[in-house]
Amino acid sequence: MNIREALVEMKAQSPVLGATPVEKRNKALSCIIEELKADSAEIFKANKKDLEEAHKANLADSIIQRLKFNEKKLEGLVAGLADLIQLPDPLFKTTLARQLDEGLNMYRKTCPIGVIGIIFEARPDALVQISSLCIKSGNCAVLKGGSETFNTNRVLFQSIQKALVKAGISEHVLFQAEERTEISELLKYDEYVDLIIPRGSNAFVRYIMDNTKIPVLGHADGKCHIYVDTSADFEKALKIIVDSKTQYVSVCNAVEALLVNRTIAKEFLPLLAKVLADNHVTVKGNKEVSDYINCDVVEDAELVKEYLDYIVSVRIVEDEAEAIQYINKNGSHHTDCIIAEDKEAVAQFMRLVDSAGVYNNCSTRFADGYRYGFGAEVGVSTVKIHARGPVGLEGMVTYKYEIYGDGHIVDDYASGKKEFHFKELD
Repeated sequence: MNIREALVEMKAQSPVLGATPVEKRNKALSCIIEELKADSAEIFKANKKDLEEAHKANLADSIIQRLKFNEKKLEGLVAGLADLIQLPDPLFKTTLARQLDEGLNMYRKTCPIGVIGIIFEARPDALVQISSLCIKSGNCAVLKGGSETFNTNRVLFQSIQKALVKAGISEHVLFQAEERTEISELLKYDEYVDLIIPRGSNAFVRYIMDNTKIPVLGHADGKCHIYVDTSADFEKALKIIVDSKTQYVSVCNAVEALLVNRTIAKEFLPLLAKVLADNHVTVKGNKEVSDYINCDVVEDAELVKEYLDYIVSVRIVEDEAEAIQYINKNGSHHTDCIIAEDKEAVAQFMRLVDSAGVYNNCSTRFADGYRYGFGAEVGVSTVKIHARGPVGLEGMVTYKYEIYGDGHIVDDYASGKKEFHFKELD
């Protein structure tokens, strides 16, 4: 089945899946858990092949880290799926109930988006997380993972399809695109696809936006910042920075840039340099930073990169206002943090930083659907329309208006024969 044929079938299946009771959708998730466990040996074998090919191709360590799929990753997926099953049904919720006139009632209810195209990085667990979120939220999906995980993704997808059939859901609600050319093909079919969610570089997301009429929910770079204020607890700051940078360096919510208030630079930077060196992190800074610590001296333009590696940039700022201005100008609006004990400074940062996640005194690595209690996520949205931040179940639904009348016609109201009597309903 080619991608156009798959989309035609998917469009037909979309309302059927959207009307499927939550018990059946949850059963599909339970079946996915069973199939993943049953097929684990085959999944690990396929992943070993992907890893061997990645090493032969001399791929970066950060990419290889994402590629790994082992017992620990499987356990994490199973736990996430179990949590997702326990979450309330996001569909058919009434978010507004209003009487327009006597006997004429309007209700706003949640419903699936429909058919979603999701393009994601070379991370096998992402395929399972995204598929399960789509099933729970009643959405059909075209899935395109990174080519580096070709073998693992193929086996994982086969396990998911077996689970769907076992649960009595059509296997055609999901389609796995395996060729790069299928992305360009997918972007043409705005009559079948309701939303595109691309995960990748800024340039890649921009390419998607520029080459389709389909709405795009963008998640691009993760240039996360931490600002260390004059009121910061140094011990707390160092602990948070190390976790934000090194807990998992190759992900979008790892910190990439540190901003340090000039007042504390002389005292704080040597402590920072030592703890980063102890954790094998290379520091890049401008000339001013090099006056306080040994670092790779670079131009200011080099300090705004997403490294996805054991590298972090450090910049000295005059005050909180400069830090906020710098983050809003140079960040990716993903996740940014202030380390401070001054409540006024914290409140100011929270109000003025224009990012999907704004934190105080905690690691940027908390920017994750699982850690937010969403069960999983299809990505982190840095746009402001529809969904923002980690996109879990709530971000996978839209709504419709249902009106129930009894022979009501607009002409009665236009002519003045009748009047509206708006009243909120329980």
